Amino acid sequence: MTPPRKLHIKSYGCQMNVYDAQRMVDTLAGEGFVETANADEADLVILNTCHIREKASEKVYSELGRLRVMKDDAVRQGREMKIAVAGCVAQAEGEEIIRRAPTVDVVVGPQSYHHLPQLLKQAKAEGRALETEFPVEDKFGFLPPPKPDAIRSRGISAFVTVQEGCDKFCTFCVVPYTRGAEVSRPVTRIIDDVARLADNGVREITLIGQNVNAYHGEGPDGRSWPLGKLLERLAAIPGVARLRYSTSHPRDVEDSLIEAHRDLPALMPFVHLPVQSGSDRILAAMNRKHTADDYRRVIDRFRAARQDIAFSSDFIVGFPGESREDFSATLALVTQIGYAAAYSFKYSPRPGTPAADMREIVPAAEMDERLERLQNLIDIQQSAFNKAVIGTTVDVLFERAGRNPGQIVGRTAYLQPAHVMASPDIIGKVLPVRIDSLERYSLLGELAARHAQPQASALSQTAIGA
Repeated sequence: MTPPRKLHIKSYGCQMNVYDAQRMVDTLAGEGFVETANADEADLVILNTCHIREKASEKVYSELGRLRVMKDDAVRQGREMKIAVAGCVAQAEGEEIIRRAPTVDVVVGPQSYHHLPQLLKQAKAEGRALETEFPVEDKFGFLPPPKPDAIRSRGISAFVTVQEGCDKFCTFCVVPYTRGAEVSRPVTRIIDDVARLADNGVREITLIGQNVNAYHGEGPDGRSWPLGKLLERLAAIPGVARLRYSTSHPRDVEDSLIEAHRDLPALMPFVHLPVQSGSDRILAAMNRKHTADDYRRVIDRFRAARQDIAFSSDFIVGFPGESREDFSATLALVTQIGYAAAYSFKYSPRPGTPAADMREIVPAAEMDERLERLQNLIDIQQSAFNKAVIGTTVDVLFERAGRNPGQIVGRTAYLQPAHVMASPDIIGKVLPVRIDSLERYSLLGELAARHAQPQASALSQTAIGA
């Protein structure tokens, strides 16, 4: 029997890349590849890249330098190692990657992962690096469904892509150029994916897309379905305990999505809704097509539908031309909304985006100071949100064993990690937990049933003593 070939994938960036990595694993499983955590023993190494974060390209080239050394060592040992670059950097800079890193065998964009097997064979046969053409219409090309064992090995939570691409063209963002126009998957294919995952033990589904609430996939009735209606259908699938979605745009929050939060117990009351800035002037320069007040009104709609809903967001500090007054408007917005969590970054230009040509640059020291102030405010809010849980009982979906013997880790509806001492047979279950304390960002507590017994005994003794 031919021994399996080993595959190592290193992913950068967003949840989409985590999902895409799993797609590549499933695609290559049919070619005899199995995953390994060690790049130096792999027959194929894939860098699954992201173009959003600062210095994304430089990180890729630095990693390729290390892989070149590994590949040379493999050759000396009489072993073949192939290297592929996938993802958004691959799509944006394919020719440059091949020019600067001749050790790379294949460059493949997010739309073409299902072509990986033939690309690898063709690269080997022709003895040269290959770059895909990234056809937009191929975005959701056929991929084999994951095998049951692969699903179970990934745990009780899973991502499912429902939408790709973006039509918003924010001036700072490369996504419309690297992921293309907005495209939504048909409802029936998503239902099949989620049902397969649920049948194999997945309890929590997160629907993902660059602009997920712009979802408009064809339904079984032949009509376009919005995200809210899709969520309603998925909530009816047996075994699905929790539903989430990310990432949303404030302009695409339809009434059906608000109603889904009101009506579906499986839909978690935690929404990631990026705003980027609290200044209307900067929002206009970013081409966000909404104002700060528009954003506040969207938040109000969610809160009117469900009082326990909480929010996270994204912020860019130091966008070209951002004044101190603009930044103060961002702090004011954060103070008014109150976030359970948020991600904040210093602006850095992306080649090919309109903002990269803007000349009103905020000094680096000023950016650092503003980012520190914003993050301090967000940390205060997140800490207060977490501390408010102490002494209450919350539902936790348990995911895995913890670091300490006998410890099981799960997450609350708001993605807070929660730790209890319990048997591993609670993994995959949603159980009430009495939260006793907070350690950094993690909640510590006991299963509510265990916590209730001593309380009942104490009450009985008090009654008897009386």
